[in-house]
Amino acid sequence: MFSKPNKPHQGLNRTSPSIIGTNCSLAGDITSDGEVHVDGKVIGDVRCVTLVIGEEGGVTGEINAETVRVLGAVTGQITANAVELAKTARILGDITHDTLAVEAGAYVEGRFNRLQPHPAVTGKVLEPAAIKMTAIETGSDDVSASDTAPIPGKVIMLGN
Repeated sequence: MFSKPNKPHQGLNRTSPSIIGTNCSLAGDITSDGEVHVDGKVIGDVRCVTLVIGEEGGVTGEINAETVRVLGAVTGQITANAVELAKTARILGDITHDTLAVEAGAYVEGRFNRLQPHPAVTGKVLEPAAIKMTAIETGSDDVSASDTAPIPGKVIMLGN
């Protein structure tokens, strides 16, 4: 009457996060299909769905994730859809993101780059801007922005 059912719950596929504790350091890459918490030190690339770096934690390497929350230190490039930097975050490297939240006091030495949305997602047609281009192999000094057809076997360098 009060016994547990023998069947596991259908549809629940929760796993606990992988944790690198404060007394642990890891040299090597981490790959996970779930959440990773780094409270210790990681020297290597991290690829996961969600990454949380604690205040005492640090990653030296490239980070690729859906969501990254940094309270500690990162030396390397971060690429994620959502990036959150707490006031205790210390970043040395570029951050490529879709959404970005930075608390006052976070230290970042690097560039913020926005992930480019696909035109089919935004519904907007991306049109070339009116810029001056210098053609290297064509021999001309100026190519107008209306010259958008590619030239087979030619290299065009963009610049001022």
